[in-house]
Amino acid sequence: MKVLIVEDEIMAQRSLMRILGQNFPDMEIVGTTTSVKGAIAWLSNPENVVDVIFMDVELADGVCFEIFRQIEVKAKVIMTTAYDSYALKAFEAGSIDYLLKPVDASALKRAVARIRMSGGIVDAEALLKLVGSQANAKKEYKERYIVRFNDRIVPLQTSNIAYIYSEEKNNYLVTFDQQKYIIDSSLDVISEDLNPEQFFRISRSCIISMQSIESIIKQAGRLRIIAKPEPSFEMTVSRSRVDDFLEWLER
Repeated sequence: MKVLIVEDEIMAQRSLMRILGQNFPDMEIVGTTTSVKGAIAWLSNPENVVDVIFMDVELADGVCFEIFRQIEVKAKVIMTTAYDSYALKAFEAGSIDYLLKPVDASALKRAVARIRMSGGIVDAEALLKLVGSQANAKKEYKERYIVRFNDRIVPLQTSNIAYIYSEEKNNYLVTFDQQKYIIDSSLDVISEDLNPEQFFRISRSCIISMQSIESIIKQAGRLRIIAKPEPSFEMTVSRSRVDDFLEWLER
């Protein structure tokens, strides 16, 4: 099977490539791309032939559903994302399966088996129930992180985290007492580890604590967050996350 990976987070891309290589030696990764535009260009080239596409939902330049609106996707698609809210759209677009990040080997084996054995027939109702059970199965959330600061190892309670953000290929954790630490985990992994009642991923590059939000400003159709401590960057909510964010605030 020839495989295309559409994923804009390099760590997630490498993790998926590693799991595929360890478990499916007959799968050949023939291409990778990080954006809607790049995926459309790759798939539009008649010289590129692919059987299976692993496709992240939120990409660098938009959501992957735009790909299906612009071109016909003939390969079987397995979508991956940190958010279970896209499940229905994924199956409406013809996705064979829907994997929540961080993707583990058992879920990946299930998806590949479905491709091999079902001929691509999707039981959307059954899969939606499965996605829901996956999302709700994790009831224990991380209470502390171990971070490093120079030659010190610092145990940090999650209740002291104001926000976490990515910048220039590094992930930074900012505390309410205005300390900043580099953290090794990807935002995909961190967003799964934190209690969703207390933290929300407002964009691909930022997770914020409810307690950090001072106010929200509507600005040209976007939401800008005034947070404490004051961030060194403009903190905005992705357009695709606005409705979920507002619903989260009202819980």
